[in-house]
Amino acid sequence: MSNNTYIKELHRIHIEWNSLLDLSIDELKSFENRLQEIAQGNTAKETLAQVEHFQNQFIRQRELIDELRHDIHEDEFRIAQNAKENSVAVEHRKLEENAALRERVTMHKKTFDKIKEEYLKFMSKYL
Repeated sequence: MSNNTYIKELHRIHIEWNSLLDLSIDELKSFENRLQEIAQGNTAKETLAQVEHFQNQFIRQRELIDELRHDIHEDEFRIAQNAKENSVAVEHRKLEENAALRERVTMHKKTFDKIKEEYLKFMSKYL
């Protein structure tokens, strides 16, 4: 089933997704800084193993965010090309939404929230 959405709305959704990814990056920076402090102050093997676990999670999240940003940019280009090629009544036209991209952004949010919850639980031991 195709989900057609106004071009203007698709653009707004892309802006919203990019804002979500910007927030995720900002949070990752903060998480990494705090993790570094914990790693420097604790040499217990289990603590360092947890630090490494989160470092790996954060690296993977950055990679996924980069991929999502790229794919959002490509979808935005698709929309712009369509608007350019069919400029008549562009405000009133709809395009098919990239459902797979929407699902990936949704999964990013769920996964990131889960990692964040796990990380904050870990951090609470050292605050």
